[in-house]
Amino acid sequence: MSVDVFAFLVDALKSMNYDTSSVTRETALGANGLELESLAVAEVSIQVEDAYGVRFDEDEAERLAMMTVGDLADEITARMEQK
Repeated sequence: MSVDVFAFLVDALKSMNYDTSSVTRETALGANGLELESLAVAEVSIQVEDAYGVRFDEDEAERLAMMTVGDLADEITARMEQK
């Protein structure tokens, strides 16, 4: 499932005009990676909630921005399994 979520995240980032051509599971969402700003993190969170029913609270945005794309995919998958 995490592979599907990873692909979803890459597609979501691409639709937000981020260059995803070299994105791997180890690519950071924030600094030294995709450089997502808080508004972009919020947009990804909304897309994840719409697609998977997994909700991230506003106070989690900073923690999410410090993750890699793979970490976020794993976090989403884990939350889906807890439902």
